[in-house]
Amino acid sequence: MSNELYAVVGHPINHSKSPRIHSLFTSQTGEPVEYTAVQAPLDDFVGTVRQFFEGGGKGLNVTVPFKEQAWALAECRAERAEKAGAANTLYRNSEGQLVADNTDGHGLVRDLLANHSVQLKGARILVLGAGGAVRGVLGPLLEQQPASLTIANRTVAKAEALVTLFADEAGAATLNACGFEEPDQPFDVIINGTSASLQGDLPPLCTNVIAAGTVVYDMMYSLQTTTFNQWALGNGAVRVFDGLGMLVEQAAESFRVWRGVRPETAPIIEALRND
Repeated sequence: MSNELYAVVGHPINHSKSPRIHSLFTSQTGEPVEYTAVQAPLDDFVGTVRQFFEGGGKGLNVTVPFKEQAWALAECRAERAEKAGAANTLYRNSEGQLVADNTDGHGLVRDLLANHSVQLKGARILVLGAGGAVRGVLGPLLEQQPASLTIANRTVAKAEALVTLFADEAGAATLNACGFEEPDQPFDVIINGTSASLQGDLPPLCTNVIAAGTVVYDMMYSLQTTTFNQWALGNGAVRVFDGLGMLVEQAAESFRVWRGVRPETAPIIEALRND
């Protein structure tokens, strides 16, 4: 059986761990997959996608800065991609239509629940940021039935827009929006969805948001402890995690969407930590 072609597309793309992750998935599952990285020109994402599928490609992962374009290009969208306003997974269905999915929120929630045993049901959750990364994870977080979910952002209006957008998915959870400086009570779970940590910056948070039992999760990942997690540890957090597990879990969900097979993720996360 000849291998079927999949790829990750972005700009830049050289840093992407996706080819390594999917290579490990392929070795583990025996699926006939060849997975590469494609750098699309900033002004021709659409042409790159069309060329890939017309050339026989089966599925694409999409990374920055093209997730919104991927969402807009699709003829059909999975329910979890619809409100996310962004897609990280593309494929053609049996009718030949381009389908967009978003597995980022699934990846985050699965990493928290399965890999770190974090309790989300009934939790008070603080999410930092109101960009595409946060919009993509709010639905799956609200599905876990937290007691409350507060979105804090530099521009409060953006956070308020997300509260309005996801109000019908909140269920019994209290959904709030505020500026970074406003929260001054402890939360059970704090999720950093801003990219500030990569530049060594920090949102101007009150340290009261952290208590002894607070779990802190930075959606970014790096070889060293992220700037945000260093700040959290310095202010009393005991459990801090970065986004490497989320990266592997969202990739595994994309693989399942494409191939109908879910890889075991724990050994893959361990392998990447040891790379």
